[in-house]
Parts: sequence; structure tokens; C-alpha cells
Amino acid sequence: MLLLAPLAWADVVSEDPQQRQMLEIAEKLRCAVCQNQSVAESNAELAQDMRRIIVEQLAAGRSEAEVIDYFRARYGDFVLMRPPRQGSGAPLWWAPWAILAAAGGGAFIYLRRRLRAQERS
Repeated sequence: MLLLAPLAWADVVSEDPQQRQMLEIAEKLRCAVCQNQSVAESNAELAQDMRRIIVEQLAAGRSEAEVIDYFRARYGDFVLMRPPRQGSGAPLWWAPWAILAAAGGGAFIYLRRRLRAQERS
């Protein structure tokens, strides 16, 4: 069902340029309820409200950057599908690398100790 949601928008998008622009912006925003789905993909009530707000703001003449900034002001950098690499978004970019480095270092130490123990035996 969730995989078909973007396809349902495809008919509407092909007809109306404003709807196409709304969908492009909605793909850049994360649904605050679904966490790992974009506003374009989500069927949650909040995502539907966010899409409606995007359309209203575009109709009012706001640019894509202004619409995105509106949602950043309300929800913070978390609402962006690609959070910034500095400020509050930095841990989201660097934490996986830090975890990978720690795991690799731990595995290296473990294997080195294990080899030394085998050499003593």
C-alpha cells in the first residue's frame, strides 16, 4: 500500500505544475510521525497537512527555500531528509563513521589479543 502512494500522486502531478513542485518539496521533507518516510510518501495525517501547507505557501508566492525554511523553523533540522552537516545535523552525518571506527578498532584489538593467546599456547 505504501509503495503505491507515490504512484497515486503521479496522475495529479502530471497535470498540475504546482502539484509537481509540491511533490518535489515534499520529497525533501521527512514526515515527523513516520520518521524514515518523506512527506511525499507518507499517508499520515500530519504528512497530508504538510502537503496542504506546502501548496498554500506556493500559492502565496513563496519559493522552495522559503517553504523548507518554514518547516525547519517548526520542526528543526530533523524534518529535512538530508540534514545539514554542521550544527545540530552534524551528529547524524558523523555518528555512523564514529561507530564504524569504534567497532573496527574493537575488532582489531580482539583479534590481536586472540592471536597472541594462540601463540602462547
